[in-house]
Amino acid sequence: MTRALIPSGTASRCTLDSRGASRQEASMDSHQEHSFMDAIFRVDGNDVVTSPNAAGPWDPRMQHGSPPAALAVWAAEKIPTPVPMRIARVTVDLMRPVPVAPLTIESEILREGRKIQLCAVRLSANGAVVVGATVLKIKLQESELPPEAAILPVELPGPEQSPVEDVDFSSSPFVTGMSLRAARGKFGVPGPGAIWYRVDRPIVEGSPVSQAMRAMVAADFCNGTSAVLDFHQGTFLNADLTVNFSRQPVGDWILLDAESWIGPDGAGLAMARLADERGYFGRAVQSLVIEKR
Repeated sequence: MTRALIPSGTASRCTLDSRGASRQEASMDSHQEHSFMDAIFRVDGNDVVTSPNAAGPWDPRMQHGSPPAALAVWAAEKIPTPVPMRIARVTVDLMRPVPVAPLTIESEILREGRKIQLCAVRLSANGAVVVGATVLKIKLQESELPPEAAILPVELPGPEQSPVEDVDFSSSPFVTGMSLRAARGKFGVPGPGAIWYRVDRPIVEGSPVSQAMRAMVAADFCNGTSAVLDFHQGTFLNADLTVNFSRQPVGDWILLDAESWIGPDGAGLAMARLADERGYFGRAVQSLVIEKR
């Protein structure tokens, strides 16, 4: 059953397709609202107002992949669990370009048991689903680990020791709300790279940026962290993003230690090990669509 994300005691505005209000009026209202927004999104019930700061580098009318990925995690974390759980895996399918425009958000539980919860989140624009995500949560259990299961340390320079990456390199408004530190390589320059990312702008108005949200925001930069094509000669958009967590990250900074492979037939992969300042905690994979400009 679909769960509406409506705060207790708060009246929900109608979803975009549930009443006869024109899309033009909704768009005008959203422009007025997001002009006062510092956050990327404002969520009221099922309705989402999107700030222009969600836009990515490929088209100013379309969102960067990080904001909808983080929003899906935010929605999944709002779903209560029968026992304490944490997110173990997130898969985001970018089914259509996500517009910088009003969205509708829905979530549901696909399976729930004593040890896991699997939930789905959908983002729609003008009645069409643009993002479908599944989020797997696993029961928290304290356990003693053998020495060989210790956290793998990061041997690269930390964020304070790494050179600052100036966000002016990108035409993406979303990147202006990020801080980057290059531990190895440089963003957008062909070759494997390792870059620390920090979210500096709120994602959902009135809500803190959770650790899983921070990881998802960083993970969607895999293809730019380890570009294999010159940005001016080709595009390498990701059609999806999957992140697996061995533990919950800590701290504000997330490292992507990334590389990309491309095939001869228009598809590729961008992959990264994810770390915080304690060590590695996860992996991210993107399926890439390769095209010439």
